Amino acid sequence: MTRPPTAAQRRIVEAADPVTGRLRGTEAQLAALVKRGLAFRHPRPPRDHFLTPAGHRLREDPGPAEPAAASEVSAPADSGVFSARVGGEERTEDGPARLREVRSAWQGLLELRRMTRPDGSAGLPCAWERTHLVQAAALALEAAGHRPAAAEGGGYRIRATPQPEAVAVHEPDQAALRACAATLEKSGWQVGEHTQPRTGTRYVLASPRRT
Repeated sequence: MTRPPTAAQRRIVEAADPVTGRLRGTEAQLAALVKRGLAFRHPRPPRDHFLTPAGHRLREDPGPAEPAAASEVSAPADSGVFSARVGGEERTEDGPARLREVRSAWQGLLELRRMTRPDGSAGLPCAWERTHLVQAAALALEAAGHRPAAAEGGGYRIRATPQPEAVAVHEPDQAALRACAATLEKSGWQVGEHTQPRTGTRYVLASPRRT
């Protein structure tokens, strides 16, 4: 019978990046999670570790934990969390470090797609994206180089909608809005342009495709 994960291992799983499932910990801790089937190591540099579907299920519905060994308790996971920019953030930091974070997060999400589809393809969104619509769409746009809006001014803004499995993408520049739509469509989303009845403003409604 498989033993439950230790308390230290559960802390690492619970501290995983909420968007991509990227993990932080010592090599020994991460290797132990891989052995349990809760994590995998990305094959390309920087070879980060990410949660598998079983790891995501553990984080969402944790069971009882095995008492941790003293060596594990002494090395807690890093608490840093990546968050894709949805537009409208007060303060943001740009630069090479951010570009690496975004690139790694997007690659991790593509790997999650491959792992959760029977055919191993990465062309369609996975279940996690359908339950985290705004973050998933934002990651696709930021990874493709689109500019998120600051607190004021141009750039994309992604917002939830009352419609199931759909987000609204707002961008005052119409050419940039169409470019956002093209990126989401290429990333496996179904998109359509719409007009707000009261203001006449154009926006894109996007939903993750299933087939």
